[in-house]
Amino acid sequence: MAGSGVWRRSIIAVWSILSKDVHTYYLKPPNISWGIIFPIAWTLMFFLRAEQAMDVQSILPGVMSLSILFGTTSMLAVTVTFEKRSRSFERLLLAPISLNLLMLAKTSGAILFGIGNASVPLILALLWDRTLVLEWLPLMLGVVLLAVTSTFLGFFIAVSVREVFEAQTFSNFFRFPMLFLCGLFIPIAQLPLFLQPLSYALPLTYGVDILRQAVTGDGILSYYFSFPILTAFALGLFFLSVRNVNRKWIS
Repeated sequence: MAGSGVWRRSIIAVWSILSKDVHTYYLKPPNISWGIIFPIAWTLMFFLRAEQAMDVQSILPGVMSLSILFGTTSMLAVTVTFEKRSRSFERLLLAPISLNLLMLAKTSGAILFGIGNASVPLILALLWDRTLVLEWLPLMLGVVLLAVTSTFLGFFIAVSVREVFEAQTFSNFFRFPMLFLCGLFIPIAQLPLFLQPLSYALPLTYGVDILRQAVTGDGILSYYFSFPILTAFALGLFFLSVRNVNRKWIS
């Protein structure tokens, strides 16, 4: 009975943190522009430039990946950094739940937001070309895992800086190199040899490859390789972030 009471309190705490973040931060104009309007705008831009159905299918994995990456990292840059500045983040750490669960609760909203962002280009693509054939299970698992990894990357950045503009600048330091090195615009095999190892050191490379293989069947890596690597990135970023929180605010 005591164990069930602990779980009930933990679930209530997680839901309270999630609902508070959604109402306080996620529906604000800056987040709506970066997290909702921006993905819709660039999805329509790419699709309108597509001359045939195969073009839509080929660009869909990239647009979904960009929507997830920019939506999740932008969310965490705002929510965590603002709360650190107002010192409400320190008060949050006093919640009677484990630190790992607390940080999962703090990032769960961005994960859900990233998954929602990915659904925008997917729905538009299905409406645009109703003959699309997708591998739904790896596609959905890839979207979720990429959203989790991108969120934890944004979380790691947010707990490492003080101001929102620093978080956004630091985010761009990771985001824009990843756009050009992960195979979205230039195939990795066509990159200079000294850059190719760097491409495989980026989590977005594996997320993009999973989505591309699920949508077009043209992935360069096996699911059995990409999923474990992306999971390892997610776990590593999460525990590094929790370690930073523990070192700066608790120890």
